[in-house]
Amino acid sequence: MARAAKTSSREKAEGGAGLLAREIERARGMAEAHAADPDTYRAMDLLRHWQAERLARTYADLMSSERYRPATEFFLSDIYGAKDFAERDQAVVRAYPIMVRTLPDSGLHTIAVAMEVHVLTAELDRRMWQVLTETLGVKNTISENQYVEAFRRCDNRPARNRQISLIRRVGEDLDRIVAKPGIYHLLKLARRPARLAGFGELQDFLERGFAAFRHMGSAAEFLKIIVSRETAILDRIFDNHPSPFDFTSR
Repeated sequence: MARAAKTSSREKAEGGAGLLAREIERARGMAEAHAADPDTYRAMDLLRHWQAERLARTYADLMSSERYRPATEFFLSDIYGAKDFAERDQAVVRAYPIMVRTLPDSGLHTIAVAMEVHVLTAELDRRMWQVLTETLGVKNTISENQYVEAFRRCDNRPARNRQISLIRRVGEDLDRIVAKPGIYHLLKLARRPARLAGFGELQDFLERGFAAFRHMGSAAEFLKIIVSRETAILDRIFDNHPSPFDFTSR
C-alpha cells in the first residue's frame, strides 16, 4: 500500500494559507497552458472520460453501498474525475483573501491538497495524452492495451504514487474536519454570501465533501479500499499484469 504523503517541514511552516497560495499559482500556470492550446485540452476529454469509466468500474461496489455511495461520488466527480475544475479554481483565486480570514487552517489545507490533486492529475493526463497520440497513434478511441502501454511509457511512477497519497490526504483531512463541532454549521451559514459573491462552485464543492463524509462516518475503511486498489493497479501495470484493472480474480 502506498504510504500517505507526509507533511513536509516546508508545509508546516507555510500552513494551510501558504500551501493554498502555492497551489493557486500552480493552477494559474496550468490554466495558462490550457488557454494556449485549447484544442488539445478539449481533445483530452477522450482520456478523461476513459479514466472516469474505469474508476466507475473499479468502485462499483462502493457506489452500490448506502454508506459509501456519497463519498465515492464525491471522489469520482470532485477529486479524481473527468469534471472541468476551472470554475472552482478561479473561485479559489478570487476567494483566497476571504478564506484566509474566515476558514480554519485545516479547511485551507484541505482545499489546497484538493487543488494539488487536480493540478498533478492534469499534468499526468497531459503527458499521457502526448504519448497516446504522438507515439501510439490514438485518435478517436482508447483501448485498454493502449492506455496501459502509454502509462508505462510515461515512466512517472513517483508522481503516480504521490497522486494516490494526496487523494488519501484529502480524505483524511475531510474526516478530521467533519468531526469538529461547529464547522459544518459555519459552512452552511456561508452558503448565501458565497453565492452572492460568485463563489458558488467552491461553496458547493465544500458542502458536497462535508455532507458525504458526515454521512459515511469514519473514513478509514473507505480510504483503505481506494488506496489499496489504486496501488495494486499501479503495481500491476508496471509488473506487466495482463489485466491490471480486473479485481474479479486475484
